[in-house]
Amino acid sequence: MKKKECKQKSPPETGVSRRDFLSAAGAGTLGIAAAGTLVGSETAIAEPAADLIEATQLVPITLHINEREHNLLVEPRWSLLFVLREKLGMTAAKPGCERGECGSCTVLMGDQTRYSCMTLALEATHAEITTLEGLMDGEDLGPVQEAFVECDGYQCGYCTPGQVVAVEGMLRANPDPSIEEIRLGVSGNLCRCGAYPNIFKAAKRAGEIKRTGGES
Repeated sequence: MKKKECKQKSPPETGVSRRDFLSAAGAGTLGIAAAGTLVGSETAIAEPAADLIEATQLVPITLHINEREHNLLVEPRWSLLFVLREKLGMTAAKPGCERGECGSCTVLMGDQTRYSCMTLALEATHAEITTLEGLMDGEDLGPVQEAFVECDGYQCGYCTPGQVVAVEGMLRANPDPSIEEIRLGVSGNLCRCGAYPNIFKAAKRAGEIKRTGGES
């Protein structure tokens, strides 16, 4: 069977050559530019550029962390993680991958978990921020921390602060999660030691402690 050859159709005659078209387009552009200069001064004057903040320029902000107010000067490029650790001395949130993958820097903004390494301090100025330190009751462990100790939900412990905060955020949204819901709820937090079975048990136990006040 012979294949049909695709014949290219010739463009319809328009009476205007390519050269004529380009010449006319160029003349039109020059005309518009001239009109912008001669007609209406407001069209010729550009809007003033907005003031830019240099990356190293210090900006005053207020952060609400663990029910306390902190007034400080920050550079616009500083992450919330950097400010927590290096400027406020709250070292529970840990730098891990520092690109929003491992979850060791997890904090709560409101009741939502956030990677503090991927959040600028300036972004957090209107949020109620909770770190692992804020989950304690004075010197006593909070329910999720207590459950992690009881269920041995850690090994090296580096990821544990982020895991605890992630579980806290999950339980605020779902007080009685199933194991599958727990798996999904902490899926943004990596444990390089592979302590997931006990982390899941700790999350389940934390829900029980929160609901019953610690009674089995």
